[in-house]
Amino acid sequence: MATNSDRQSTWGLVPLRLIVGIVFIAHGWLKFSSFGVEGTTKFMGRLGVPVPGVIAVYVIVLEMIGGLALILGGFTRFFAALFVCDMLGAIFFAKRSAGFFGPNGWEFELTLCAASLTLAMVGAGGASIDALRGTRAVERRPIIGS
Repeated sequence: MATNSDRQSTWGLVPLRLIVGIVFIAHGWLKFSSFGVEGTTKFMGRLGVPVPGVIAVYVIVLEMIGGLALILGGFTRFFAALFVCDMLGAIFFAKRSAGFFGPNGWEFELTLCAASLTLAMVGAGGASIDALRGTRAVERRPIIGS
């Protein structure tokens, strides 16, 4: 019989992965379908993002493919770490002078950054492709000794 701890380690991160993944996919799709690569590039150029044409493609692809990866729990640590960079860039280039609170503040990006950092640190959890591949959510090696 599964213990409460087993259920938590298996299912506890699923809601976080689902919501964060959905949000990133939605934002990537918005950039792609509404603005296109050209519009996203122009926007990023106005913000002072270096090599905006490259970064625009990178962000659109990252948000759509990485969002799906988070939902499925595949390569979670990798994509979550990239999302941390994505959100730090959004805060620095687009939101830093707007203040903390909405509608133009950076609290939303900071929340996505913190959620992504959490997933980068602890992994996808048990109900994930990573778990099926044998990638542990948290390494259980002793810090000292073997």
